[in-house]
Amino acid sequence: MKEINIENQDFELLEEDEFGDLYEWQEFKADPRQEPVRIDKFLMDRLRDITRSKVQAGIEEGFVQVNGKTVKSNHKIKPHDLITVRLRKPRNDGKVMPEQIPLDIRYEDDEVMIIYKPAGLVVHPGVGNYSGTLVNALAWHFKELPIVEGTNEYPGIVHRIDKDTTGLMVIAKTDLAISKLAKQFFDHTIDRRYRALVWGDFDEDEGTVTGNIGRHERYAKMFTVHEDGENGKHAVTHYRVIQRFGYVTLVECQLETGRTHQIRVHMKHIGHPLFNDKLYGGDKIVKGTIFTKYKEFIDNCFKMLPHQALHAFSLGFQHPSKNEKIYLEADMPEYFRATLAKWERYTEGRLSK
Repeated sequence: MKEINIENQDFELLEEDEFGDLYEWQEFKADPRQEPVRIDKFLMDRLRDITRSKVQAGIEEGFVQVNGKTVKSNHKIKPHDLITVRLRKPRNDGKVMPEQIPLDIRYEDDEVMIIYKPAGLVVHPGVGNYSGTLVNALAWHFKELPIVEGTNEYPGIVHRIDKDTTGLMVIAKTDLAISKLAKQFFDHTIDRRYRALVWGDFDEDEGTVTGNIGRHERYAKMFTVHEDGENGKHAVTHYRVIQRFGYVTLVECQLETGRTHQIRVHMKHIGHPLFNDKLYGGDKIVKGTIFTKYKEFIDNCFKMLPHQALHAFSLGFQHPSKNEKIYLEADMPEYFRATLAKWERYTEGRLSK
């Protein structure tokens, strides 16, 4: 067995398949109209949660093949090429390294804890993120947390929010709490509301998006809406307009289901990708003018809000043992509010002319 001698290695080449449960092959077939592109760039667009340096290291060590042959990082992909990659599966053997990462705790009792997750904090370990996650932080703060029965999930975790999404998450501290909360999530009785800045204006003040969400056929990092239930899971998102800025709109989204990237995928599906969502096309001008000043304005907004404009604003659930409802709200981060204020000034200036 040959390994790359780099921190948090992701690629590994095995001479035999005896460790098949720990590793996985991924194959990508280049389109018939594929333009020449470097292999590292090609894989960066398709692999999830991995840095370009790790991709290049894996290629140079021979853990990536094109049409059955190893290549260099500058190799250009051509139409119909078959690219094969061997990846280490995310580790989840119950051994999480405790790390002293501060937690922003908004509520806590003997059974549950609600935290505010900042942008950039990954919830659980995975490819390219075996440390520095929320789970590593929880392992430091607590000696032991329960796991949802019958799953291979991480201690205390009953739901997730994306790495660059900010806002509220609930953590279960007891077996009873994780059982009760998991059932509420399964029954869709958890009240979760998000604030999102999306491209475009809406004809209506509120609406509902229903669409089966599943993995994208071509891009491993992405999810998409599928017409049939075989390739996707039923998903429902309710939304209402909070404030209109002409070219973008602030909306509140209420999740009826909880699929990966649900709001980002559903908003993209109806033609309103999230502002500065690099994965789903919101990091370019979708609506607006062609004037240079407008482009400069958008670039400045992207710098102020350097990730998808999505915030887990509120969280409500039935307490696991007390006969009461727990409900919390968390305002958007300051830079998000500053971006909205910038859009408000821009809109007022445009309408006053």
